[in-house]
Amino acid sequence: MKPVTVITGRAVPLDRSDVDTDQIIPSDWLKRVERTGFGAGLFSEWRDDRSFVFNQPEYQGATILIAGPNFGTGSSREHAVWALTDYGFEAVISPRFADIFRNNCTKQGLVPAQVDADLGRQLLDAVSADPTLEITIDVARGTIEVPALGITATFPLDPFTRDRFLNGWDDIGLTLRHESEIESYEAKRPTFYPTTR
Repeated sequence: MKPVTVITGRAVPLDRSDVDTDQIIPSDWLKRVERTGFGAGLFSEWRDDRSFVFNQPEYQGATILIAGPNFGTGSSREHAVWALTDYGFEAVISPRFADIFRNNCTKQGLVPAQVDADLGRQLLDAVSADPTLEITIDVARGTIEVPALGITATFPLDPFTRDRFLNGWDDIGLTLRHESEIESYEAKRPTFYPTTR
């Protein structure tokens, strides 16, 4: 995963609450064996409706998703995060995330920025009124800023998760921080022990 420090971009307002992972990426898409190409399936059933916000040209190329409360409920499928990142999103702002979805985000480089309900509503309304509005999410400082509206707010991110983002550490990256220790241990193991090499 690549390091994530500051995200600046436009946003898509998804003014719906209780969006579950089956709506984010319908189960038809779970047959894929690779982790790429899921962006085409993102909200695919909703995108059949021409009036759906993702079909509006003014929101094309946005890198931030602003959602209603309780985003990412339902099954624990990582595919939901893969679909969001493959589509081009780098962060999701919501008043509440399902725990497993939030955890999956932090392991895949998608920033889950949780805000209070009032700010969430304000951001949804602001981006709906002005699709060109620019939002900045600073992972190191844990802030969300909308300069045009004079908004500066914070979002919670524990130190370990912040370090994961800033250093680009997925689970493999975390393990590879100890590569020399692992190699040293492996060099001392009896040769008759099983190996993965």
